[in-house]
Amino acid sequence: MADVIIRKMTEGDAQAAARVFYDAVHFGACGDYNEAQRTAWAPVPPRGSAWRDRLLAQHGFVAEQNGAVVGFMTLRADGYLDFAYVAPSHIGKGVAKQLYVSIVARARELGLTRLTSEASYSARRFFERQGWRVVKEQTVTRGGVSMTNFAMEKGIGG
Repeated sequence: MADVIIRKMTEGDAQAAARVFYDAVHFGACGDYNEAQRTAWAPVPPRGSAWRDRLLAQHGFVAEQNGAVVGFMTLRADGYLDFAYVAPSHIGKGVAKQLYVSIVARARELGLTRLTSEASYSARRFFERQGWRVVKEQTVTRGGVSMTNFAMEKGIGG
C-alpha cells in the first residue's frame, strides 16, 4: 500500500471531500448512530459553491493516497476544528493522526492556544487519545432527528 500524503486542501478537493464526509457518516459511524441519524446528518454528499466555500474559508488539509482523497480536516481561524473525516477503508490506519498533526501545526502558526470542536462518538474517542477533554455532552437536532455529540477542547500552547 502506498504512503498517505498530507497536503493543503485546494478548491479541486471539494467533491472528493464531500464523498469522504458522506461515506464516513454513513459507513464509518454506523456503530454509533442509527440510520435515521446518519441520514439526517448527511442526507446526500454535499455539493456546490456553499460546500466548497465553507471548506476553503478554513485552513484545510487532505490525506491523499494513490491520487485519491482518503481523509480531510479543517480548522477555522478561531480554533474550531470543523471537519475531521476519514474514508471508512482508511479508519484505524493513522490517517486522522497525520491530518491532526498538520492541523495542530497550523493552529500554532496562527498563534492559537486552544482548539475546540463538536465531536461524534468516534471523533470523541480519537480526540481523547490526543489529549482533548469533553466540555459537555449535548443533543443536536438535524432534520427533526436528535443525536448526541460532544463539545470538546484542548489547549495546545504556543
